[in-house]
Amino acid sequence: MSKELSRRELMRSLAAGGLVVAGTMTPLSSMLAAQDEQGAVLGPQPPAPPVARVPAKIVGGKVIQPQRELKILKKTGVLVVGGGPAGTAAALSARRLGVEVTIVERYGYFGGLATGGLVLAIFPIYDRNGKQVILGVGEEMMKRLDKLKFGIIERNKGRENIYPTVDAEAFKYVLVDMVLESGMTAYLDCWGVDAILDNQGAVRGAVFESKSGRQAILADIVVDASGDGDIYAAAGAAFVKVKDNIGLDSRIGNLDIEDLVVATESGNQRKMEFKSGARDKVQGGRPTRGSPVTSLEGFVGSPTPAPHVNWMNMKGPVADGLDVAELSMLEMKHRKALWANLERARNKPGAEEAFLLETAPQMGVRLTRLLGGTKVLTLQEAKSGAKFQDVIGYGGTYGMAPEFQIPYGCLVPSKLENLLAAGRCVSSEFQLADTLRLIPICWVTGQAAGVAAALCIQDKCKPREVNVGKLQNILRQQGAYLG
Repeated sequence: MSKELSRRELMRSLAAGGLVVAGTMTPLSSMLAAQDEQGAVLGPQPPAPPVARVPAKIVGGKVIQPQRELKILKKTGVLVVGGGPAGTAAALSARRLGVEVTIVERYGYFGGLATGGLVLAIFPIYDRNGKQVILGVGEEMMKRLDKLKFGIIERNKGRENIYPTVDAEAFKYVLVDMVLESGMTAYLDCWGVDAILDNQGAVRGAVFESKSGRQAILADIVVDASGDGDIYAAAGAAFVKVKDNIGLDSRIGNLDIEDLVVATESGNQRKMEFKSGARDKVQGGRPTRGSPVTSLEGFVGSPTPAPHVNWMNMKGPVADGLDVAELSMLEMKHRKALWANLERARNKPGAEEAFLLETAPQMGVRLTRLLGGTKVLTLQEAKSGAKFQDVIGYGGTYGMAPEFQIPYGCLVPSKLENLLAAGRCVSSEFQLADTLRLIPICWVTGQAAGVAAALCIQDKCKPREVNVGKLQNILRQQGAYLG
């Protein structure tokens, strides 16, 4: 007849067998004994926070936040707010010049919309003749993806007008690897919520919210790569608020088809229509390669590096990307719509067993704020091929504009000191901002902002006083294309 072991008998048996806790050299019997004999023991308690918390109060029917001291989390040379394409490019390029760099990202990964937003197509990087004009730190990232299985597809096909497509998880890995090996300081899950100004009104850092509470990071130079210009807006810089389409991208698994675009002609009318077809045999159309869909009628998207997985770029309606109520409702509606789209897609041959692999962790907010910079780049200048003495990089041909130069003045606020902008919130006309917001061009403005920030520290100057010739030489040394 079997006999149930007592807890002590069990411990003696485990001790005799020499079992240890996984990942440690601690005998399992010792841990069980501690639990058995001591129970829950109150251990050393953390010291009281050095700065007392001051909660908001209701005063006269209004919510008032009293003045309070903030803990200083870090003092740094260059502070980059935002770890998306622009922010990572800025931080890496600045760090390579030997200055101390701290990067802060609101999500738990780097890459922004290129990873968490599932915007996987890397365009526009070519000029009208198929020559790649966006290089530098962004090209380094793609070369690292080249070395990873299922990291990137369709590289170096400029003359075929086909752009690379990355895998989001592979790209997250590459960016973490580059950040760690650079030696910079990084904080994730940490949201920039305010600017820190000195008595002259110059930016000296930023305030952040995280699970550690509200804290400050002080810096010599701040790069606002938040995407929405959160820090320069808080600091009082001039900007234009805009609204644009906001979608939600997704990945669909178990597919052997992709969306195609087909041109049909009736009389003098030429109409572009979408259909789905086999990946390996395009019949009567061309691959959309990530073109955003404006309606969800069973679309299946475009190939990714992962076998039998497509990504779908949803354009979404025009909305206010700075309105939390509007964003919340839009995200819920998008997630319902993507599921309904999947159910329609399963009616197509080649998609019967398709499943929704992933909806993006973050929505595709395109534009919200545009900086009032020392230079406002216009669509006409881009279309006419205007040349600038302070050129810091190129944008590839896209939409209504061929390849075009980007001047340094787009990164510099018209009045605010000690801050540079990078990414989709730089200074331009709204009509051109739809191109400047794209991932490779964010690499360009980010890399230039990072180098300029480092020069401000090394040469003890303000961003508007940076030696542009020196900036351009360093950008070329870092592999950037300036024409």
